[in-house]
Amino acid sequence: MNTQEVELNMKKSVEASQRNFNTIRTGRANTSLLDRLTVEYYGADTPLKSLATISTPDSQTISIQPFDLSSIGLIEKAISISDLGFTPNNDGKIIRINIPPLTEERRKQFCKLASKYAEEAKVALRNIRRDAIEKIKAGEKEGDFSEDQSHDQQVSIQKITDSYINEIENNLAKKEAEILKV
Repeated sequence: MNTQEVELNMKKSVEASQRNFNTIRTGRANTSLLDRLTVEYYGADTPLKSLATISTPDSQTISIQPFDLSSIGLIEKAISISDLGFTPNNDGKIIRINIPPLTEERRKQFCKLASKYAEEAKVALRNIRRDAIEKIKAGEKEGDFSEDQSHDQQVSIQKITDSYINEIENNLAKKEAEILKV
C-alpha cells in the first residue's frame, strides 16, 4: 500500500466525518439535517431525497414537497418517528418543519454527538494506518525493501495520519463552535 492510497483512503474518512457533522442541527434550518432519513415507500426503505424536493424557505423552516402526493403521509410518519425531534406540519401538498431554537442541554448533546463522529473518524484513520504499516512490515520481511526504507515509509504514513487527525479535530472545533453559537 503506497502513501497515495493511504492518503486517498484517509481523505475519504475525513469527508465521511464531515457529512456526519452536517447532519447535526445548529439551530437553523439546513436540508442536510434530513440526509439520513429514509421512508418506507412501497415496502423499501427509500432516502427522503429520492421522494421529495427539500428546501429551506427561511432560516427556521424546512419545506418538503413530495414528487408523489400519495407518499406525503409516509414521509410525515418517517419524520415523526425519527430521532431528529421534529414535528412535521402537513397541509396536503407540502410538509413544513419548524426548527425550534436549541436549548443549552440540547446543544451539549449535539456537541457530544459531534465528538462521537470525530472519534469514529479517527479510529478509521488509525485502522488505515495500521493496515498500511502491516503491509510495509510484510514487504520488509519478504525483502522488498530495506529496514531504513521501511522505517521511512512508516514515519511518512504516521505524518499523513497526524495531519488528517488534525483536520478532523479542526472540523470538530468548528462544528462545536457552530452548535454553541446562540
